[in-house]
Amino acid sequence: MKMNYQERITSDHSIMLGKPIIKGTRITVEIILKKLAEGATTDDMLEMYPHLKKEDVMAALDYASAVISGEEMISSSK
Repeated sequence: MKMNYQERITSDHSIMLGKPIIKGTRITVEIILKKLAEGATTDDMLEMYPHLKKEDVMAALDYASAVISGEEMISSSK
């Protein structure tokens, strides 16, 4: 079943300067992605941020995928 990130992620200029956040929190998609990139697991994230649910972490990944899929590829210079 495909995750629908819109159910869990929102953006509001009055919260975290409009960065995408998990609804009902001040936890940004950016911090979730940064922690995962640093090697944190989903379980680590749930322990670090007790307000998060596994579905929130998956929504952050789905959101990032959707954003990236809309971007142009970066060409490498030789």
